[in-house]
Amino acid sequence: MFKASSQNPFEGPHQKSKTVTAGVKPEQADGAIVMIHGRGATAESIIPFAYELDADNFHLIAPQASGNTWYPYSFMAPSNQNEPGISSGLQTIFNIVSELEEKGISKEKIVILGFSQGACLTTEFVARHPARYGGLIAFSGGMIGNGDTVNPDNYNGSLEGTPYFVGCSDNDVHIPVERVEESVEVMKKMGATVNKKIYPAMGHTIIRDEIEEAQKIIDAVKNS
Repeated sequence: MFKASSQNPFEGPHQKSKTVTAGVKPEQADGAIVMIHGRGATAESIIPFAYELDADNFHLIAPQASGNTWYPYSFMAPSNQNEPGISSGLQTIFNIVSELEEKGISKEKIVILGFSQGACLTTEFVARHPARYGGLIAFSGGMIGNGDTVNPDNYNGSLEGTPYFVGCSDNDVHIPVERVEESVEVMKKMGATVNKKIYPAMGHTIIRDEIEEAQKIIDAVKNS
């Protein structure tokens, strides 16, 4: 299973795409929020979501997917059909986290947030690159896996209590609730502190209660 690295970085479609930043400079920040947009969206479109949160003293950073899509097919498809997009996207997040660390923001101060396809990519990133992060916030997303199921034996290492919030509808046409449940079990096994909420008939969106749950993670980083 591919893991991004600095020694042999993956070169794919997303490595040539831009990155959008907002908020305070890393050197002045309480922490950072890495924001991963969904299919068909843009880096510019997800950055304003941070203003739904009380994150005034955070550095915000959002990479842009090539062609506005991190990978071409459903996250339930066999992984090889979604390459090189998946590996390129994972390398993109890895590079951002590494650059933030170089600028003085440790992983414990980095929150990784995504919606939909972006939530799937962020969840997969954290599972493949385990460490103690400031938090993982997955709005309507689960682990990419390889086809219909996630193989927990593919994931090793400790998340050391990383806070993990995942919110999803019980009838999301894009994200089967069963995949969310599988993802939660893998993350528990790896030592994440899990907060899962399944919302009746919510649809494929983000609601106020999810924002409030995300805020708890942001506040914990701010006050740590």
